[in-house]
Amino acid sequence: MKATIWHNPKCGTSRKTLAILENLSKVDVTVVEYLKDPPTAEKLAQLYADAGITPAEGLRLRGTDAEERGLPDADAETVLAAMAADPILINRPLVETEKGVRICRPQDTILEIL
Repeated sequence: MKATIWHNPKCGTSRKTLAILENLSKVDVTVVEYLKDPPTAEKLAQLYADAGITPAEGLRLRGTDAEERGLPDADAETVLAAMAADPILINRPLVETEKGVRICRPQDTILEIL
């Protein structure tokens, strides 16, 4: 199985989720440090659609200016454009496998798609 993790190495939950993936021999892991290599708005739209959530549900509020910018109430296109331009707004870790996509908070959420 292949898995892609949209990872922030400074985030404890992201590190724990990556450790779960790396400890499973059956998983070929691709790590994308999304703050250095952010996904496009189109990729984010696809990830959230596959996760069954709206872009607003994938928005990181804590430690960001998302609320001040009115993003929780903005339309999907505006939220996705903001996330692509300012990837700190992306809630993480986001993991994609052939079984689906999840925001892995808590980290054990990853087990749903392995």
